[in-house]
Order: sequence, then C-alpha cells, then structure tokens
Amino acid sequence: MKHKLLLSIAALALLSQSTQAKVRLPHLLGDGMILQQDTDVRLWGWDAPGTKVTVTTSWSDQAVTTKTGKDGKFLVTVRTPKASYTPLSVTFDDGDRTTLSNVLSGEVWVCAGQSNMEMPIRGFSNCPVEGYNDVVANASQYKAIHYVKIPSVMSMRPLDDANCSWTTVSPATVGNCSAVGYFFAQTVTRALDIPVGLIMANKGGTRVESWLDADNLKRYTKESLDSMVNVKKFPYDFHRPLVWGNGTFSPILNYTVKGILFYQGCSNVGDPGDQYSQRLKLLVEQWRRDFRLGELPFYFVQIAPYYNNDVNGDWGPKLREQQLKASKIIPNSGIVCTDDLVYPWETQQIHPTQKKAVGQRLAYIALNHNYGMTELMCESPEVKDYRFSNDTCYVHLKNDYDAISRYEDIQGFELAGADKVFHKAKAYYYWTKGIIITCPEVKQPVAVRYAFRNFMPGNVANAAHLPLFPFRSDKW
Repeated sequence: MKHKLLLSIAALALLSQSTQAKVRLPHLLGDGMILQQDTDVRLWGWDAPGTKVTVTTSWSDQAVTTKTGKDGKFLVTVRTPKASYTPLSVTFDDGDRTTLSNVLSGEVWVCAGQSNMEMPIRGFSNCPVEGYNDVVANASQYKAIHYVKIPSVMSMRPLDDANCSWTTVSPATVGNCSAVGYFFAQTVTRALDIPVGLIMANKGGTRVESWLDADNLKRYTKESLDSMVNVKKFPYDFHRPLVWGNGTFSPILNYTVKGILFYQGCSNVGDPGDQYSQRLKLLVEQWRRDFRLGELPFYFVQIAPYYNNDVNGDWGPKLREQQLKASKIIPNSGIVCTDDLVYPWETQQIHPTQKKAVGQRLAYIALNHNYGMTELMCESPEVKDYRFSNDTCYVHLKNDYDAISRYEDIQGFELAGADKVFHKAKAYYYWTKGIIITCPEVKQPVAVRYAFRNFMPGNVANAAHLPLFPFRSDKW
C-alpha cells in the first residue's frame, strides 16, 4: 500500500512538472487571430524559467528558438507573409507542442475609447444601430474580418493577459462587434481585398485620464493614485483614472498592430482651456511608447452633438474644439467630424444611431494616409479665414476639394456684435466671395460661430459631403 502511495505521489509530481513546463500563451494569441502582414510581429508567453521554446510557422521553414527568463517569460519576433485568405498556423514547442490554427495575415487595428466605440452592431438598450439587419444578412461576405473583445477590467497595476478569444465574423457573431470598428474594417477589406483584425480595448463612460498610466497621471495631472480616494470621488467606476488602462489596454501592448482608432470625449466635456487636447496628446505618446512600433497612426472621432442638459450651451463644442486642436498637435493623426451624423430627434441620445458613416470616414483616412489611395477625399473642411465688412461676414474654407455641398439655405451660422450676444444668421455661398453671412439683428458683427452650441448641427460640407468642423472666431 505504501509503495502504491509513493508511486502515486511521484506520478502527480511528474504531472505537475509537465503542467508547469507547457507553454502558456496570452489569450490574445489564439486560434483565428489576425497577424499584422509583412512585418516582424511579436509572439510571447510563459513557461518554466530557463526552458527552451521553439516557434515554427506554416509559411516559413525557419524556426525561432529562445529561452525563458528567470521570470518564465519569453518573447520572439517572426516575419509574417503578405496578406491573404490562406489559413496559417503557428506552433510553440518546449517538448510539448501548442499549435494555433486558422490564423490569417492582414491588417490589425485597435478600437479604443468609450461607449460610442464599444457600441456593438446590435446596439445598446434603447440605442439601436442603423442598418443592423442588413449587416447581419450580409455578414457571410466578411468572414475575413476577425475581432477580439478585451474584457473591461479595472486594475491598479498593469495586467499582461486578458480572458478573451478571437471571433470570425458571421451572421451569428457580427452583432457583438464594435459598430464603428466593423464598418471601418468592412470598408478596408473591400478596398484592399485583405483580412482585417480588430482588437476592441475600450470601456463606456471613461475619461481620457482613465487610460493614462501612473507616471503620466502623477507628472501631468492632479488625479489621485489612491484607489480608495477614487472610489469615493468617482461613484461611477468608469470615471476613475488609471485603472482602465491598466486592466483593459495593458494586455494588448505586446501585440503588433497597424494603428489605433479612438472615439472618446463625452466624459471630458467641461474640461478647461486646452487640458483635454494636451492629455490626449500625452495618451497617444504613452501608447506609441508602449507598443514600441514607432509613430503608430492615430485616427479619432470628434464627439457628436448632444444636449448636455442645455441644447443652447457651448461646453460640448468647446470639447470638440479641443479635439480638433489635438489633431493639429498629435503627429500622424487624423480626425473625423460627426456634426452631421445625428438626427433632429437625437438631442438626448448620447449614442447616435448612424455608426456606418463614422467607421467609413475613419477608413477613408486610413486608406488615403496608409494604403496609397490618395484619390480618396478624406478630410472635413475647416475655416481658412474670415473677415468682417460693415454688416457682413465672409468665410473661406480649406479642405473643400474645390467644392461646397450647397449654395443656399446654409444653416448653422451665428453672428454677434460688441454685446457678445449671438443671433441666428442667414448664409449663402458665392464662389468668388466664399460663404456670405448676415443677420438683421447684428448691424456690425465682430464674431462668427458655426454649429457652436451643444446641439445645433450645421449643413455645410465639401465635395465629398464631409461636414464642416464647428468653429468660433471669438474666445469669449
């Protein structure tokens, strides 16, 4: 009996050693993943300290061998092939083989931000996405779009793994994909005829500070790093600093990606001066540093009109103004205007239903800037200059692609005189003079605004029907 017991203990010890020795991969490396094409991608994991791990791929006869460090971690790079629909595989061998299958080589983009990026194709409660049935019905055509949702997890320290898995788009699965991300991927895969992978690392309601790391928060903000202080200060956990970046974004930082898509800002409405634009710039610098992939493209979305408890207030457009400024100070970035993507009945809808155009506009920027499709008109118009003459204001635009969407019935402009009171103005367009703006109540205008209220969409657009960014000439 004693002899049998000793044999059982020995067998259990061997089993334990075998279990400890087997390669453990992060969940982000799994069946169905899409690897960034034609580049050196990072593959990593854990094993017993000092273990030799050999990585082989189905597309190359070259193996990569490494040893785990004292902490049991390993990281290797392998060269991926050009994008194709050919299923690939990757094998990790430490004496016990682990193989990942149904892997594709394509383009990989991160979908970051808050709820308007998180919002899935099926929508949220009382927040539908326009075109849902069409998306489901046509999803079988887009099997080359794969996505992975990183669980929304808080942590006081950076996590290196997340409980997630890659999903292939189908009628049964497309409803859970980020709507903005899906429409971006759909446009890119149609334009380039290649697979697209989406890594969805976002959390509804978060502030930009929610994603900054401890060092940046300590150096550049007055945010507390004490978890109990923040629990009391922020009853809604999604407003808390640090924890969402540590728990939800940190696990993806070893993955090799093409760029970052970002839709966030609603929870920072009311931030003073250019605080938001500076902190967004800081966040982009942090992410580029941590991905270690150079100056990653960063394309983001200007928040849509929303009543913010007063449709005539201006704190919403002041945040949009900071977002446009951020696009000027963040290198290799681009911004999408959504001023036209709300319906008149959506004043109190923080999640507007028109998500398709948002994803498409992000894709137009990426296709133009990163994939050589320079004929695409991807920029929204901005104010080039303005001048006042007697009772009239003249506005000229840039990025109009030599056309404006309408000559008459231009809505969204307001004029103010020295009393600083803005009145709705009449506007029309003449090609030699620009947009001509007058207002009977303002005999001597000194300031002009366009769509500069919480909910007052304008209707000016350029040749691509991309909307004019809201603006103001004053700093009142």
